[in-house]
Amino acid sequence: METLILSANDLVAMSFWIISAAMVAATFFFYVERDRAVGKWKTSLSVAAMVTGIAAMHYFYMRKIWLITGYSPTVYRYVDWFLTVPLQIIEFYLILTAITKVTVSVFWRLLIASLVMLFAGYFGELNYKDPNLLWGCFSIGMLGWLYIIYEIFGGEAGQINAKKGTAASKQAFNGIRMIVTFGWAIYPLGYLYGYANDGSVPVLNIIYNLADFVNKIAFGVVIWSAATNTASNSK
Repeated sequence: METLILSANDLVAMSFWIISAAMVAATFFFYVERDRAVGKWKTSLSVAAMVTGIAAMHYFYMRKIWLITGYSPTVYRYVDWFLTVPLQIIEFYLILTAITKVTVSVFWRLLIASLVMLFAGYFGELNYKDPNLLWGCFSIGMLGWLYIIYEIFGGEAGQINAKKGTAASKQAFNGIRMIVTFGWAIYPLGYLYGYANDGSVPVLNIIYNLADFVNKIAFGVVIWSAATNTASNSK
């Protein structure tokens, strides 16, 4: 049992504990706040709660693995991302379908790009001792991320938002794409710093944990803000 005691000097473990609690709190908040939303915004808030709820479950496992072994919980982290990132992509589609008819190809393009990004990152981290695979996969993952940014700014999704979006939908869409652009940039920075420094596991996990804290919770807050503003304006 001593291996599960949180050390004041273990910043990685502290970050896992803090984010576990934050994800649970965010999930409860988004779920309760569904009652303030109207129409399809309830679905969007449900998805936001699912994102933080799934993350909370995985963070409980990841913090235990770290406390017991001191190893990076790569598999659990990517399982979490394989579930939560597509849910975040779904939010773009939900926002657009709430204001106009949108071809399903928009959703599939964003989803496929996100999966390319994740599979490349996962394969690269599993084979981090092979520099060619490590950095080749990093490059492929970056291309997937850059395509998502293109689609939500200059592609069909971005054009629909600009031309047909309401004030609330634009608020949510613009907020989420800022998270995808700047918040998601923390992940490749962690990858770069961690593996450029011979797999610096503590720093890598702290950066990844910080990124999840910012991106998953801020993502939900953006949706919540738009949803509650819509409800207030409809009264």
